[in-house]
Amino acid sequence: MSDDPPEAPKRRWTGKPKSGAGGERQMFTRVKNKKLDESSRNWMKRHLNDPYVARARADGYRARAAYKLIELNDEFHFLKKGMKIIDLGAAPGGWAQVAVQRGASAVVGVDLLPIEPLTGATFFELDLLDDDTPAVLMEALGGVPDLVLSDMAANTTGHARTDQIRTGALADAAADFALAHLARGGTFITKAFQGGLDNTLLTRLKQGFATVKHAKPKPTG
Repeated sequence: MSDDPPEAPKRRWTGKPKSGAGGERQMFTRVKNKKLDESSRNWMKRHLNDPYVARARADGYRARAAYKLIELNDEFHFLKKGMKIIDLGAAPGGWAQVAVQRGASAVVGVDLLPIEPLTGATFFELDLLDDDTPAVLMEALGGVPDLVLSDMAANTTGHARTDQIRTGALADAAADFALAHLARGGTFITKAFQGGLDNTLLTRLKQGFATVKHAKPKPTG
């Protein structure tokens, strides 16, 4: 979910969320798995030869998406020491790594996929849409979150409009959680596809938060 093969996703968030990377050189890798369909093979080839993937490995991050969060935070300064954070769609844990490094006192992540343990974070393999999941996350956090992150994205179908609708539904679910549980003055960050957020959701966010901003980090995936 967190690092699915999206098509030029944007970030849209409330609160305040620059630094790119590049220049690394790497050998081109061919994809030999014949069981993959053409779309999956093309994405895998791009992924294996993406300089951000190589940089993430070198820097010890679990995913190149870590650089997106770093870039957003460099501009908007929403990660603070001692804050409590909920990470929705957390697999494989790249955003949680950044949050822990920036001094979060508690990080709780959830995903449908299993996530390798990370010191300073607690992960659950659960569905956010299940009725019991929010209570599990809140209990594990031990207080109200100052920041809710959502890098959730539905598995892509190849049909742009369908993918936008499916990921939009996840943005709705993340917003529901954030609006219900965030501390006063808290920040919510979520992913949206190129078409942006649904107008109804955007209106809800504008009503629920003091500021709503959007930006598109450099294309790290």
